[in-house]
Amino acid sequence: MALLQIAEPGQSSVPHQHRLAVGIDLGTTNSLVATVRSGEAVTLPDLEGRHLLPSVVRYEKDAVVVGFDAREQASKDPYNTVVSVKRLMGRGIDDVASLGNVLPYEFEADNGGMPFIKTVAGAKSPVEVSADILSELVQRAQDSLQGELVGAVITVPAYFDDAQRQATKDAATLANIKVLRLLSEPTAAAVAYGLDQKDEATILVYDLGGGTFDVSVLHLNKGVFEVLATGGDSALGGDDFDRAVAEWLMVEAGITGTISAELSRQLMDQSRAVKEALSESDVATASIQLGSDVMSISITKNQFNELVNPLVKRTIRSCKRVVKDAGLGLSEIQDVVMVGGSTRVPIVREEVEALFGRAPHVDIDPDRVVAIGAALQADVLAGNKPESDMLLLDVIPLSLGLETMGGLVEKVIHRNTAIPVAMAQEFTTYQDGQTAMAIHILQGERELVEDCRSLARFVLQGIPPMAAGAAKIRVTFQVDADGLLNVSAKELSTGTQSSIQVKPSYGLDDEQITSMLKASYTEADSDKDRRALREQQVDADRLLLSLRQAMIDDGERLLSADEVSALIAGIEQLQLIRDQSQDARTLELAVEQLAKASDEFASRRMDASIQRALQGHTIEEIEEGS
Repeated sequence: MALLQIAEPGQSSVPHQHRLAVGIDLGTTNSLVATVRSGEAVTLPDLEGRHLLPSVVRYEKDAVVVGFDAREQASKDPYNTVVSVKRLMGRGIDDVASLGNVLPYEFEADNGGMPFIKTVAGAKSPVEVSADILSELVQRAQDSLQGELVGAVITVPAYFDDAQRQATKDAATLANIKVLRLLSEPTAAAVAYGLDQKDEATILVYDLGGGTFDVSVLHLNKGVFEVLATGGDSALGGDDFDRAVAEWLMVEAGITGTISAELSRQLMDQSRAVKEALSESDVATASIQLGSDVMSISITKNQFNELVNPLVKRTIRSCKRVVKDAGLGLSEIQDVVMVGGSTRVPIVREEVEALFGRAPHVDIDPDRVVAIGAALQADVLAGNKPESDMLLLDVIPLSLGLETMGGLVEKVIHRNTAIPVAMAQEFTTYQDGQTAMAIHILQGERELVEDCRSLARFVLQGIPPMAAGAAKIRVTFQVDADGLLNVSAKELSTGTQSSIQVKPSYGLDDEQITSMLKASYTEADSDKDRRALREQQVDADRLLLSLRQAMIDDGERLLSADEVSALIAGIEQLQLIRDQSQDARTLELAVEQLAKASDEFASRRMDASIQRALQGHTIEEIEEGS
């Protein structure tokens, strides 16, 4: 499975020349860049020795400030300072508008629905903001490595859908970065610990950051990584730990009612300091400035554990669900990898160890582990380790399919299918003489188009006019290693084809994906009934259309007046049931009844068609033709 680099004679690269490539963890709160030096993956610091880069961008009229300096101005200049832009990547204007109560920005939309943030430097899209962060990281890498980069591996959450991955890739292109690969964060973490060197393993990655919790189950088999299932809680993170402590401090200090923004920030800062201190000691003290007085409040590790334990239990429940989704038992998890700064909290590690009965991997700095894994993969893809046969397979988070008659969704690639993948399915025309077919691409688990998300549309032209159902159109869905989708349609008899790269302007976040999955479970029975009804409605429409046309063409010629009246009555009866009945079985019986009533008419039309075909030909001519 190794990739071999082949060069023309005399044009091979210098032996043992090391190509410069990096791994980038483009995080919600902080970002990092890492590379492989002398065989070891390391994160690269800035000139002041700081490895983390706050994912914050401040726009001034004639300058862009990224990182620590931007973060310091966030509270003073909130409208021009963008934080946590990763939450906006691949989302539409309607999605971010719902966050208006927690985001201070003013948004406007472009024609494609992408949200733009109004700043003094002009409207900025999430892609542009991310590009500014990536540019800062790449500049740091080039200054540190003293050379041009051949490319970068950029990590994304496992739940990122096609639009969010494409937005990340667009940001890299804008920052003039060649993307060697988009790699899921849990897979990168597993690679950082060298778990890819095992012949086979089942790995759970527990990622608890400042604002979100993600958990993924991976399976490794002979160098092939496959994401089996993902989950988590997009509204749970280390910030919630701090908030729980801050609320306790308010009670202890006797603070009631609405508090100022300054006091709120002070309480959160003190709570974070207490949390970090209790990772190393059994007691910590918070100092709160109340007017001219300073109040000192002590909190023990046991008190802290009681405050945050309900939050930790929520992560444990998510772990259990994801393991179940992967079709495994807890005892089948062989390795547990901890990612995210909040996993430094001792009770978090203790609860995870108790759940799986084994100590988790915590040796690598949890803030750096994703970037380090990405750097190791970048080193392989740059060609510095041609002997490596590591292959990393992610999964698509939601099924991909297309619309069929009756507003139904036909799934072509099902969710949790490993990528890269290509799957094809054949379809046909609905009407006689149909020369074009509209292809509507959808994402979701529900049975009806109205309950799924529309990704793209295109039209296949040039289908030869044939009887309904005679044409064969093969539609192929192809998802590449970065999770990006291409769809093509081909009419098999003529080779006529059309295709589209699905590049939506916005996508779904993990909470929306979770919501869609839950709906597919809770509405499963209802969806089944609705699909069955729609299928019968399509059959009824098809029969009514063909029979009405046949009556126009041959009714008076082949049928008696009584037979015409009977068939017209049957057509009207079926139309009435089709329009009013909500029971699929009732409609199915009505279709069968009219089909049976029209069998004699169909037989006469067939005989008449044969007679017309034979007219004017002798038996000898027919025998010669056969």
